[in-house]
Amino acid sequence: MSRSVWLRLITTLALLGLATGGALGGEQSGLAAAAAIEKALVDVIAGAEKSVVAIARVRKERPGETFTLELRPDPFDRTLAPATAPEPTDPDFIPNEYGTGVVVDRRGLILTAYHVLGEESDYYVRTHDRKVYRARIKGADPRSDLAVLAIDAVDLAPITFGDASSLKKGRIVIALGNPYAIARDGQPSAAWGIVANLARKAPPTPDETDSSGKRTLHHFGTLIQTDAKLNLGTSGGPLLNLEGQMVGLCVSLAAVAGYETAAGYAIPVDQTFRRVVDTLKSGREVEYGFLGIQPANLGPREVLAGMQGIRVDRVVVGTPAARPSGLKPDDIITAVDGQPIHEADSLVLEVGKLPVESVARLNVIRDGRPRTLDVTLAKYPVRGRRIITTPAAAWRGMRIDYPTAVVDADSRAQSRMVFFDDGVIVTDVREGTPAWEAGLRPGIRIGQVGRTPVRTPNQFWAAVAGQRGPVQLRLAEEDEKPVRTVAPES
Repeated sequence: MSRSVWLRLITTLALLGLATGGALGGEQSGLAAAAAIEKALVDVIAGAEKSVVAIARVRKERPGETFTLELRPDPFDRTLAPATAPEPTDPDFIPNEYGTGVVVDRRGLILTAYHVLGEESDYYVRTHDRKVYRARIKGADPRSDLAVLAIDAVDLAPITFGDASSLKKGRIVIALGNPYAIARDGQPSAAWGIVANLARKAPPTPDETDSSGKRTLHHFGTLIQTDAKLNLGTSGGPLLNLEGQMVGLCVSLAAVAGYETAAGYAIPVDQTFRRVVDTLKSGREVEYGFLGIQPANLGPREVLAGMQGIRVDRVVVGTPAARPSGLKPDDIITAVDGQPIHEADSLVLEVGKLPVESVARLNVIRDGRPRTLDVTLAKYPVRGRRIITTPAAAWRGMRIDYPTAVVDADSRAQSRMVFFDDGVIVTDVREGTPAWEAGLRPGIRIGQVGRTPVRTPNQFWAAVAGQRGPVQLRLAEEDEKPVRTVAPES
């Protein structure tokens, strides 16, 4: 009998034994079953807590700012103010901002929630052995709400990832974290409960740049809901199954107005989660697939009539969906890669989980007839501050990207996306380089390398590979000088 089956069995026996007052063999058998599950919980916590760290975020002091020092009593009943505020490495230091993290690499990489981070802040990590390390951000991605910190440590104990796809309502889970910053000694606090629901949506948070308030994948229905108590500060901590595997990363969400507490949520450990974590561990940019349509939910009458899927309300010109073999307005998309689609949010989620340039197989109903379309995805324009410590390679002083990924930050009312399907776009040019001297600047689109058309960064890199001498680039837009010759780097 496997460990997971055995644990589920003793859990059932414990609950039945306690509920019936010994109907399965008397009071002693009920207590034995309860002791068995108690031991299972203790073992899971003991095995995982060495992989959990406390995170303190300290806002950098600005010129002219002062901080109030904490008043502390002394043994002679006098109230004294400390001469200086305690340092973040001091056990008496109580941070105003705090969270939790999990070790994902023995050489000092810590996974946490993106929203634990802040502007102009320093970060300190305290491990289970009470050591404190200054941390730096290795990579951060607002769309997944995940970030990786790096500390100068070795021989840490990485957490073991499980598979959230195996979770069902009612499964017992355990959360470890740093609620209210009480894990300042490196010892995380534990809570336990059950999986209350799956595929929940984070509440929208509209702002000036995004009226929908749906900036992350989790706004479209990814989250694990649990009744385990997740107080402020548990964000970034692990949600564990009874085998001691991490099946979710806890997130603390604000309560809905008028209610005292929010439900507990966790980001599921699935294929997308693993892809994002691996990317952030290397400091690279996390990329997401992009289709290019405005989806619309079916009407109530259509749903009652048994229809399933979403309607294509609009196809954006210059995106993958608009290519000749792509989608058309009024098409009904019923599935993406075999995953049924029931509403607009589920379409955004299923497409967004796929990598750039992956082929999405769409089941479509057009004019009442079913058909299958294969669409190669472009790159989604992620909003929010991304932290990339290992940027994409530059070619002769410039970097390029998919035009669909560019967000016009100059538009204050609402960010505009620039869509073109006839080239790549220049995103950065370093002054004094051959690309700069050739007149290339951010925002310029390149349609050809020599006589070779390029529509994606991979096609661009393939076209320039091995070129030693001057290279002619033809712009994909009207310009007084449509061809730019880029000299080789000296």
